[in-house]
Amino acid sequence: MQFTIKKETFVKALAKITPFTAHRTTLPILSHVLLNAHDGALQVTATDLQVGACSTYEADTTQAGCIAVNAKKLYEIVKELPNEEVIFSTKENDWAEIVCGKARFNIVGLPADDFPHLNLGGGDSFSVGSDLLNDMIAKTSHAICYDETKANLNGAYLKFDADDETITMVTTDGHRLGYCKKPLTGTTPEALTKGVILPQKGVHELKKMADESAGGEIKLSFESNNVVARAGNTVMTMRLIEGNFPDYQKVIPAANNAVVTIDRAKLISAMKRMGLLSTEKAKGVTLDVRKDQVVMSARTPEFGDCTEDVEAGYEGSDFNINLNPKYMMEFAAVVPDNSVELKFKDALTPIVMKAAANDDCLAVIMPMRVN
Repeated sequence: MQFTIKKETFVKALAKITPFTAHRTTLPILSHVLLNAHDGALQVTATDLQVGACSTYEADTTQAGCIAVNAKKLYEIVKELPNEEVIFSTKENDWAEIVCGKARFNIVGLPADDFPHLNLGGGDSFSVGSDLLNDMIAKTSHAICYDETKANLNGAYLKFDADDETITMVTTDGHRLGYCKKPLTGTTPEALTKGVILPQKGVHELKKMADESAGGEIKLSFESNNVVARAGNTVMTMRLIEGNFPDYQKVIPAANNAVVTIDRAKLISAMKRMGLLSTEKAKGVTLDVRKDQVVMSARTPEFGDCTEDVEAGYEGSDFNINLNPKYMMEFAAVVPDNSVELKFKDALTPIVMKAAANDDCLAVIMPMRVN
């Protein structure tokens, strides 16, 4: 195999695909990218068996062929090469030679036949706007669970409702919940009307794809237990998480009638200051809700205490509740409005947090104990 490619194109290709490799694995081939040169193009592929991707770039192909090369090392080499064309060729025993200007590298590869096959086939498909998908992920990914013992929570639940033509994305880690619902017209695959769970790594890579194709569309297709996403010159596949996602509708409180309206920027700033005194054992902040203000306070035996008054719109009875400031800040950071609403019932009921002028997304945050 031999191909010639612009250095900047090669770097871009490897930067996009390398995140799909497995960093800690007993299968060395999963830390490699598959390079496939043919018909004036270079196809770069990587997978960790749960999520994979393939991108195609223009290249001058002298001799068609394939080889698997360590992704991290190849990316490091190509990134430091002179800004000239790169000549990549394979040699005997799965070695590869990289020549650029006066620089020359010989690196060890692995047989292309050892690389896992990616299922990039068809199946039922539909198109969704990149901006819509990007927005939904941005407003819910903060609540994805990373506890591997809770496998059915390690991703984002995605479901299309044909009755009101909406698509919903939900995430939860057991302490908080992220929810976003958007209008979506058209017909979608049966799998999506039943609901699917996208793996967390796939969710984050899907957002990158949506970022890169802003203003365009992403084509999603479902086959067996996989979903394939296509946009531009990139195809991504991910294995859906098996299991049942919790009934999120039962988690969202319906009787939180005490509504506090607060400036989003002031809330984030105050919570950051409260968080300065938090520790692993004492993460909570107390909110004393009073007429026209919220008094926030935090205390730890190791460092001391702090208090801050923040103006807020509220006309009800006084009460207090303990919350994790990190959870509130992460949701407030993705709310587009200048103000947010905090909906309370009592000190033991989860709060509902949403944009004051927008109902398409919300967060549910469990109260906590503050020692």
